[in-house]
Amino acid sequence: MSGPVAAIDLGTNSTRLLVLHGTQTLERLMTITRLGQDVDANGRLVDEAIDRVITCLREYRQVMDRHGVGAGQVRAAATSACRDASNRDDFFDRVEVVIGARPELLSGLEEGQLSFQGATAELDPDDGPFLVADIGGGSTEFAYGTTEAEAALSLDIGCVRLTEKYIEHDPPRPEELMACLSITEAHLDDVAREMPQSFNARTFVGVAGTVSAAAAVEIGLADYDRAQVHHFRLSKAAIEDVYRTLVMEPREDRIHNPGLEEARADVIVGGMCILVRIMRYFGFEECLVSESDILDGLAHSLQS
Repeated sequence: MSGPVAAIDLGTNSTRLLVLHGTQTLERLMTITRLGQDVDANGRLVDEAIDRVITCLREYRQVMDRHGVGAGQVRAAATSACRDASNRDDFFDRVEVVIGARPELLSGLEEGQLSFQGATAELDPDDGPFLVADIGGGSTEFAYGTTEAEAALSLDIGCVRLTEKYIEHDPPRPEELMACLSITEAHLDDVAREMPQSFNARTFVGVAGTVSAAAAVEIGLADYDRAQVHHFRLSKAAIEDVYRTLVMEPREDRIHNPGLEEARADVIVGGMCILVRIMRYFGFEECLVSESDILDGLAHSLQS
């Protein structure tokens, strides 16, 4: 058996690490670092955001060293925030020094395909075709297929992007929520036009922090438990209920919902707007929550 491998996802909202040895998960970590802070407005990564990620990666490098992850066994991927940033190469230079691997800048299509691979690996093909939606900080990826992604599309909407552009008040005003919902619908029209087979999906799979948080709030998890969230079935009614609860509360009240981590509380409304709009647009009655996503796709690619 080959040695352990590590995958790192440099996301717009969070930085994540997965260490695998064969089929065994040795470590799975997530830190909210908000790399995409103000990138939509400035077109570049701000220094404080870069510093947060680098600090996090130094800790991750220690974890990888502890598990014996060797040279050439690390794959790091950068997504929406870095696609939009003019200074991403400077950021990549700093990342490479810390972790020993240069990040790959994934296209939206590649991101969608990797998310699909990770999210559906454990699912029964008989439950397909699947529509996988990865609601990130700066973008949302859709991928459709049964055993592999037959079509994928990346949209420039995410929980951080919508929050920074359209939500100015706490709690958000009705017109701000309407803006988020309307913008999301306009982007979903692109999915309907370019991936019309999406309406034929038998199972809708939701991945990433917004979906996991919605499940955790619905369950009422005081402490995160991957086993309870992974493959939890969120009904449309439950999603609407969580949405109504979170959008009506100011942040100081929102953070007391069991299952919602404080660092995500300021962007969860933007993410929930996307999730709710997807459910309404496609007429899905439930969302299968997957805690396996692009990170798993990256790690498994090192083992293939």
